[in-house]
Amino acid sequence: MAAALWLLALAVLLPVMVLQERDAPVTTALVLQGVVVVHTGIALSRVLTATSVRLVALGFWVFTYIWFGLTPLAMLATDAYPWGYRAGEETSLTAVAVVELGLLAHGAGTLFAAHRERARTVHTDAHNGRTALASPGLTERLLSRRLAPWRLLTVCVLVLALATVLLPGQPGGLVAYFTSRQALGEVRGPGGSDGAALSSLRSWSLCVPAFWALLGVLHMPRPAGGGHLLRRIRSLLLPLLVALSVVVNNPISKPRFWAGTVLLTLLFTIPRLNRPRAFRMIGATLVTTVLIVFPYSDYFRYSDREQMTAVASLATQFTTNGDYDAFQQVQTGIDYARDEGFSPRRALGPVLFMVPRSVWPDKPADTGMMLAQYAHCDLLNLSAPLWIESYLWAGSAAVTVVFFLLGAVGRRMDDVRHRLRDRAGTLAVLLVPAFAFYQIIFLRGSLLGIVGPLTLLVTIPLLITAPAARSARLCSPAMPPAPIPLPSTPGTGGHS
Repeated sequence: MAAALWLLALAVLLPVMVLQERDAPVTTALVLQGVVVVHTGIALSRVLTATSVRLVALGFWVFTYIWFGLTPLAMLATDAYPWGYRAGEETSLTAVAVVELGLLAHGAGTLFAAHRERARTVHTDAHNGRTALASPGLTERLLSRRLAPWRLLTVCVLVLALATVLLPGQPGGLVAYFTSRQALGEVRGPGGSDGAALSSLRSWSLCVPAFWALLGVLHMPRPAGGGHLLRRIRSLLLPLLVALSVVVNNPISKPRFWAGTVLLTLLFTIPRLNRPRAFRMIGATLVTTVLIVFPYSDYFRYSDREQMTAVASLATQFTTNGDYDAFQQVQTGIDYARDEGFSPRRALGPVLFMVPRSVWPDKPADTGMMLAQYAHCDLLNLSAPLWIESYLWAGSAAVTVVFFLLGAVGRRMDDVRHRLRDRAGTLAVLLVPAFAFYQIIFLRGSLLGIVGPLTLLVTIPLLITAPAARSARLCSPAMPPAPIPLPSTPGTGGHS
């Protein structure tokens, strides 16, 4: 019944609300976009009604349903877009096809990973009928790493020392962090000659470590023989780290997607909220919040704020707000590829983001900025979704490979997290929620702008954890082994 109600709301009622304002003729692109809406609506319904908690799947399908399901439907139905650039009918049809190709490839990757999980994880001895676990793979070994208390404390001290050095010297003082993102960017000054990626990395060099220090201290295990000392140190560090995170990770001076990642990660690392019923409630709240509250949550982005007014309808919201420009950027990118061709070397930009332009003068430009210049848009800070990033590398083949791998890795992470969900302090419990919701920023792009924070997000946990066997020797009695999982039905929603 719950699945049927969600499907009715996501695949019928909301699309009908959007189509009520249709004033453009019915085209092939609009009909195909209806298929995309149904596809994403079914997948999101399955995630929200699954009997297991799959956070990576939730993050992916929430983003695709809203930004590539409902939003393009509104744009194609009204022929209205946030920016001035207009693509032709052929380009629009190609854009919808590229989006659906990515979704199908993601689903194929999910099914592939689910099949390998069943074949690898559970096997039965033909002679005695016993079921056993196969040896863990690379992903499981990484996500089985547990917090190492003294490594964590060392990082906490370094983070607080860094904050002591950077925050007092911040132009504008602490007040700048509670003014606006625009004000904070202005007091920091230009990023220098090393490009936007290194400038972004510098700006994130405190907020990401502060987030991981706080999360680690909240879930820090008690080492054998050092429980009293550790509790005292924890009681001293916790209020300092909470205060630091409030300063550097608040939604006023940081992007909404990052503030949401911090909040949702903190929520989903609470054991009580990791149960299927709580997950479904929070997931439903997340979908509702993104649909209704998200357009107004950027109130503090600029110093000069206009009076907030309510948007008349979903269609108006999707077609006038630049935050929903993802589909239009895909259209722009397809026209750009038709004029300029594909460039596989563009994929090296995000991979080698640390290389300064003074050393690599021909380093690929930020894709969002490049497309904005191609479309003669005055605002250059535009998105570049992963669909068009990969399409510009090598066309449909690159889109297929990238999203197949993304679906396989996401399903694998969800499966490992489900199996290790009762083992406190593991990366499965801490890192998977963080990746699941930062994934929305990753999907929206552009890659060159977000790969720096993403690198910090996935490498700092490796510094504060140790392999499971070693961590078990450092901590008090280890958690019991996770139960052998039952085979699960493959699919994007991950029903057990």
